[in-house]
Amino acid sequence: MELVAGRLHAAGVAALPAEVARPGYDRSALRAGIVHLGLGAFARAHLAAVNDAALRAGAGPDWGICGVSLRQPATRDALAPQDGLYTLALRSADDLGRPRQQLGVIGCVLEVLVAPEDPQAVLARIASPDTRIVSLTVTEKGYCHDPASGLLNLAHPDIVHDLAQPGAPRSAIGLLAWGLRRRREAGLGPVTLMSLDNLPANGRLLRGMVLAFAARVDAALADWIALGCAFPCSMVDRIVPRTTDADRQEIADALGVRDAWPVLAEPYLEWVVEDRYAAGRPDWTAGGARFVPEAAPFETLKLRMVNGAHSALAYLSVMAGWATVDQAIAQPGVARYLRDMMRSEIEPTLPKLPGLDLARYREDLLLRFANPALRHQTLQIAMDGSQKLPQRLLDTVRARLAADLPMPGLALAVAGWLHFLRGADQAGRRYDIQDPMAAALAERYAQAEQAAGLAGKGPPAMLAWTGVLTGLDAVFGDLGRDARFVRAVAQAAQSLRSLGVAGALDARYPPPR
Repeated sequence: MELVAGRLHAAGVAALPAEVARPGYDRSALRAGIVHLGLGAFARAHLAAVNDAALRAGAGPDWGICGVSLRQPATRDALAPQDGLYTLALRSADDLGRPRQQLGVIGCVLEVLVAPEDPQAVLARIASPDTRIVSLTVTEKGYCHDPASGLLNLAHPDIVHDLAQPGAPRSAIGLLAWGLRRRREAGLGPVTLMSLDNLPANGRLLRGMVLAFAARVDAALADWIALGCAFPCSMVDRIVPRTTDADRQEIADALGVRDAWPVLAEPYLEWVVEDRYAAGRPDWTAGGARFVPEAAPFETLKLRMVNGAHSALAYLSVMAGWATVDQAIAQPGVARYLRDMMRSEIEPTLPKLPGLDLARYREDLLLRFANPALRHQTLQIAMDGSQKLPQRLLDTVRARLAADLPMPGLALAVAGWLHFLRGADQAGRRYDIQDPMAAALAERYAQAEQAAGLAGKGPPAMLAWTGVLTGLDAVFGDLGRDARFVRAVAQAAQSLRSLGVAGALDARYPPPR
């Protein structure tokens, strides 16, 4: 491969500054035992980082990674001239709030394929004798499912296409099913399919999607997958903001060479995964992973506390004009709101986790949000709300309603998303709604505004407005028909509209006297 002058590459790793961590294993001996669909920043800051630690600890040559980009070639184009190498920058702050970072070069990514360019190559990798694990970080929308029901959306354009075009699938589900069919036809053994996305029971959800698709192809294939392949559930937790040009320059200055696509992350990392593998696995405990018999309690903890609080903060912050998470959490009303919602509304719904100090977990989470070195954009977190709300907020809402308990903080978070859908913050600054349901959401929002206008002003208008929006079954399911939920969200929406975000927070969570 042609080397690029001044660029990170294998031949120059030894010359990097001494404080930069680097692979301590023979990369040339690695085989791609892991195929990862969705090689974005999160996967490279989480799975690949943990896998790299396992390789450094002696995991053996079977566990290199073949990454797959499902949409764009940008990651491949950035990493190919670098021999697959990239920098992980762990960013935090010292006791005085000054940013600091620790740099390390990750070496376990052996190649990056681009599915739209060459789907046959991706299918061949899944069907390779070397492949033992196929993992995914494709975000919630990548599962082509109905978020409210959890069923495969057979009308999804990508699923319709993939069922008709076995040689050129577009979706992760189609690639998996057709790749597994090739394995079976070649007489190869089953593999582990491992979701790392923020979805409840993500392994079981993935299994359901793959089996539903495979059953449309060949009942015998579906049986082979069901009997042989493993689908472990997992909980993954690390904050990974989007890399900016300023980040690239800062890292290049520290390395002395240019890295086209470094990734940033907080030092904190947690990965809890069920120890169910069909064809072996590395010892990821070397990188901080924890293997458990059942991941569900940890999934619920993370989805409701971390992701739920993150989404609540994001929608309110975008509307208020607070661009980054640390800027938002520095607002006293935001910190009071999140702390109270977690303590009084979310924590009572969580399963028991022996040894977990929930109060400490909560306060540590708020400190993670306050990390000024990450500059995590609230608009990034706000993406794809239609896919995120059901598991991050609405499952908790259902638990509160089932116990006939109040949920003002959760209602405020939901109302924040509904207001976010107007596409402009309180100061009139516009932003794009990036969501797979963007067109349907825009249409529903217009209908809600019309209903509010017909209902008059004040609370009746907000009740009509909320009723139309929460009637979107694909997101809210049966909640849109629960008068307690609609009324609570309408009250929160009225507060946001009349007082603004900061005013609504102070009214509900007043500062101590």
